Amino acid sequence: MTLEVLLSAMHLKDYSYIDSLNITGNCIIINQCDQTNQQIISENGRQITYIETPQRGLSKSRNMAIDRSQADICIFCDNDVEYLDNYEQLIVKEYERHPECDVIVFHVESEINPIPCYQSPRKIGYLTSGKIISYEISFKRKSIHNIRLNERIGAGTKYRMGEENAFLYECLRQGLKIYYVPQKIAKLRYEPSTWYNGFNQDFFIARGASFQAMTSHYSLFLIAQYAVRKYTLYKKHVSFFHAIQYMLAGRKLYKTEGADKS
Repeated sequence: MTLEVLLSAMHLKDYSYIDSLNITGNCIIINQCDQTNQQIISENGRQITYIETPQRGLSKSRNMAIDRSQADICIFCDNDVEYLDNYEQLIVKEYERHPECDVIVFHVESEINPIPCYQSPRKIGYLTSGKIISYEISFKRKSIHNIRLNERIGAGTKYRMGEENAFLYECLRQGLKIYYVPQKIAKLRYEPSTWYNGFNQDFFIARGASFQAMTSHYSLFLIAQYAVRKYTLYKKHVSFFHAIQYMLAGRKLYKTEGADKS
């Protein structure tokens, strides 16, 4: 099986940035900047597709990378992920071990997730998919041939989160098998977020919109469970009542601004 890392970034000077992430295999870089350019570079046994584009939006960037990919397996990457030396072998090995899987979620070590969230492999369903972060997600490219990220949500848009969860929801809706394996493939280095400013009104509005993008039928349930489950984290900033109120407002805004999926 062939593997390609899909890196979404902004304002890189050139493709050599991938060396700081220890990307030693094939990759596609979508560099959102102020110019348009494309290069295909072969060096050190890897092929690098380097695309510069003035378009904005993380989901749009990742969709562009998917459309350019030719690999059997792809994995999303952010510009603060550092891969283990043998990440390619680890990823491919799990797909060989679980040939029935279309999507495999791996462990990326970080301050907030120092250890795998589950200690043994398990299926990911609608509820557990909400805990997954984009750079943990790999997939068989042919399995998601008609599935793309929702370009109305995610960093760089009005609703700045939840695009990876909506993507997984769509995979599940279309019958794809998603598995979590507690295999570490990378670590996350700390860098200030370009979009997260804490639990404020904008955050909850975006959260409500992302829940509606994930599922119109169960968005109210997702809003309620999130308000309860995350209460200890946000209670010093926003009241329980206002958290729900803002999420409902975001849900309504998303609905009125365009058609959504059931």
